[in-house]
Amino acid sequence: MTSAQTPTSATAAGQRPTALVWFRDDLRVRDHPALRAALAHGPTVALYVLDEESPGIRPLGGAARWWLHHALADLAASLERLGVPLVLRRGAAAAIVPDVAAQWRADYVVWNRRYGGPERRADTAVKSLVRRAGRQAESFQASLLHEPWDVTTQQGGPYKVFTPFWKELSARDHRHPLPAPRRQREAPEPAAPGDSLEDWGLTPRGPDWSGPLAEAWTPGEEAGLALLKDFLGPDTAGTAVAEYPEARDLPGRPGTSRLSPYLRWGHVSPFQVWHAVADRRRAAPEGSAVFASELGWREFAWHTLFHHADLASVNLRREFDAYPWWLPSGGRSRVKHDAGRGRPREASPAVVRGDAEANRLLEAWRRGRTGFPLVDAGQRELWATGWMHNRVRMVSASLLVKNLGIHWRLGERWFWDTLVDADTASNPFNWQWVAGSGADAAPFFRIFNPVTQEKKFDPDGSYVRAWVPEYGTDAYPQPCVDLAESRADALEAYRELGRGSTGRSA
Repeated sequence: MTSAQTPTSATAAGQRPTALVWFRDDLRVRDHPALRAALAHGPTVALYVLDEESPGIRPLGGAARWWLHHALADLAASLERLGVPLVLRRGAAAAIVPDVAAQWRADYVVWNRRYGGPERRADTAVKSLVRRAGRQAESFQASLLHEPWDVTTQQGGPYKVFTPFWKELSARDHRHPLPAPRRQREAPEPAAPGDSLEDWGLTPRGPDWSGPLAEAWTPGEEAGLALLKDFLGPDTAGTAVAEYPEARDLPGRPGTSRLSPYLRWGHVSPFQVWHAVADRRRAAPEGSAVFASELGWREFAWHTLFHHADLASVNLRREFDAYPWWLPSGGRSRVKHDAGRGRPREASPAVVRGDAEANRLLEAWRRGRTGFPLVDAGQRELWATGWMHNRVRMVSASLLVKNLGIHWRLGERWFWDTLVDADTASNPFNWQWVAGSGADAAPFFRIFNPVTQEKKFDPDGSYVRAWVPEYGTDAYPQPCVDLAESRADALEAYRELGRGSTGRSA
């Protein structure tokens, strides 16, 4: 059934009005304010819209599509146990949601809020159309500890530095998680059928490259909560969270929680994580504090996106528009302009790369063939499992944007397509942090040396050996760039920014 079709005869005959809960990146039944509100209202039906048509909505990458397929199957099973049918539809939300509400005679339409610019515009359009049709529409806070418009500086603006942001946010009270709802007593009468999940083609076929992802991950709410429980362990010392401050930097050890995709897809909520960590503060005070701050960085990224909707395409620090990063097909001009004069001058020839050379370097980086073992191990881990250790993400990103001179946007796009945990806030936020162009960014001169980083954080070589078995043989490539020379080039290009360059990269 398309959005232009009329309700079924059974619906038109006068079934009891229902509540419609619209799921998005909140694929769980526990701590779900919108679901609980719908069930309190009356017979409830759930809806998920695969929206790749609303203006500005970013289509999912390949790894994320695989995760979504399995996450929706898990959600459907959880909702079935509650007596709630899950309807799947594909298309622009502003067309689909009001249409499904009409088909099921829903007089109450609810969802949990989103914070990206295009998503908020789509939600506003849906709310307007639903209310125009005489139905109630309501949204809830569920994905962030506090709303971006509520956490502001004394001047009323957004925070630009993490430390004062986190000091303010962590001092606040955060509501306790909501329990799982009970099975609804009266299910809604069947109305219009939805799409088949299999027909969406979210999983790869011909070839199916998802085997390693399936070995590494189990998408869904129960799996996410189990990971959280295992990481925090019993209320004693010696657990993963107690060892987290040191172990989180060692990619060869299981020292992280691996919760990032479960937070990204909303299998677990930040409230569940916050209060679970708070319960361990007495047994592991340092580890709990450090881990909670990582939740704070996630929050900071989303607050930044709320105030800067073009985070994935525009430098927050606009002086970096003049930095001579390479973009394909002439995407980066070889010519800069002096501030306020419009007078062109040639960029430093040591920084500028031709398209063929830059494409070769970019491909070597993507495929884990740079000749720097720690970076190559991370890129291969990413390709196989849809995830990369955070320490290695920083080193890999630094090599791309500072040593190889390639625009952070290209790295961000690659991560978007290959990470199972890539979201519209943290992914570009973290790339801009490494590049030096973002909020509270790392100083540009902090250029991670992949050789010294490997010695420090993978001293026994266990991580590199796991992913780069040919390292140390003739089959392994030589380093693709001279680290000292490329570092000097990057720093010189950065110094030029301070001399008044204000050109625009594409």
